Amino acid sequence: MASFSFGAGNARKIASIPLYALGRIATLALARRAGTWVFGCGIGIGDGALALWNEVAAHGHPAVWLVGSDREAADAAARGIPSLRKTSLRGFLATARAEVVVLTHGFGDVNRYAVSGAYLVQLWHGIPLKRIGLDSPETVRSALLPRSRAVRGLLRWMYRSATQRIRLLPAASHLVRGRLESAFGLAEDRVVVTGEPRVDVLSQDTPQSRRATARDGIRRAVGPVDPATRSVLYAPTWRDGAADPAVPSEAEWSSILEVLERRDAVLLVRSHPLGAGEYVPPVRSDRVRMLGSDLILDVTPLLPGLDALVTDYSSLAFDAALVPLPVIFLAPDVEDYVRSRGLYGAYADVAGEDWARTWTDAAAQLDALLGDETERRARIEASERRSDRVHAFRDGGNTRRVYRAILAGTAPMEEHR
Repeated sequence: MASFSFGAGNARKIASIPLYALGRIATLALARRAGTWVFGCGIGIGDGALALWNEVAAHGHPAVWLVGSDREAADAAARGIPSLRKTSLRGFLATARAEVVVLTHGFGDVNRYAVSGAYLVQLWHGIPLKRIGLDSPETVRSALLPRSRAVRGLLRWMYRSATQRIRLLPAASHLVRGRLESAFGLAEDRVVVTGEPRVDVLSQDTPQSRRATARDGIRRAVGPVDPATRSVLYAPTWRDGAADPAVPSEAEWSSILEVLERRDAVLLVRSHPLGAGEYVPPVRSDRVRMLGSDLILDVTPLLPGLDALVTDYSSLAFDAALVPLPVIFLAPDVEDYVRSRGLYGAYADVAGEDWARTWTDAAAQLDALLGDETERRARIEASERRSDRVHAFRDGGNTRRVYRAILAGTAPMEEHR
């Protein structure tokens, strides 16, 4: 079962309106301290927030990470990162007094009731293919009076009012910038083309060192993998609590396992952290291994260690383009997904005209990719074209550009003080 849905989450937001009001009053009474930072991230200690943390820490800024679980606290401690519980009084005060608040998902990454008045940096967590924010009907769906236009109108107003607090939102390119401006309802001066800090790891050092480091990370997460064995990642998109239509049937599992055996490959299955899927073959096989968020919080650094990616609407297809990694698109529900969620542009613009609708089709495409160098090269070239469309920078300097943009944005505040 999914651990979150927009319907349930939005119902809780409506019930929490008095707490938001009290938090706003409190932040007006508490002075923010110049040069102080707080960080939070929806997946834990990782993603673009960790990349920016390392840059900020290297420059000696006072900063603290706000955590929501014992695991996150332990992960922070292991990295030498000071942390506070975001729902504690100290977490509230840290958020309310920080000049810069950094998050990757939503205000709940930090103490959601204390962000008013901060220089709020929303790093986001991927280039959107599916519509997000104000562009998606899912954003205003509520379990409370789900058919009520008034409730949907209230949620839209709340969302737009909240996003107006964002002072800086980095974009990977001008194409992506337009999507983010629309999704968050932000003026163009708030969304800057700097590249995403979260993908710097895919451009730093050499391709050989990135692959070696990533292969080591895969082995530590899923167990021994022969160096000659190829690794294929399957990463389906979260469907807001709905059943995953791409879970293989017994016959499809047979096709998948046959290809993996024939091509000496392993399939690493990574369901979305907020969703779940029963990806367990009927016959136990070391050729299929789970790579969930319980094992690896942030899969992006592992992409150079892979040999192929299978996905549907995930932003990982754009991240993989930086490797570049060949991609197979498996989307059995395109028409339904476009109708309910919506996409930015046509699916074929990203996936091409030959995306798979069943695992039988996807297995056949994977067989060709792993067995035919011409096919592999063609899919790599498709990824390179995808990268050219959405990535303005591939130099490993995105984090540094974002850091400098934040300093430029907060300088007038500091000088005024």
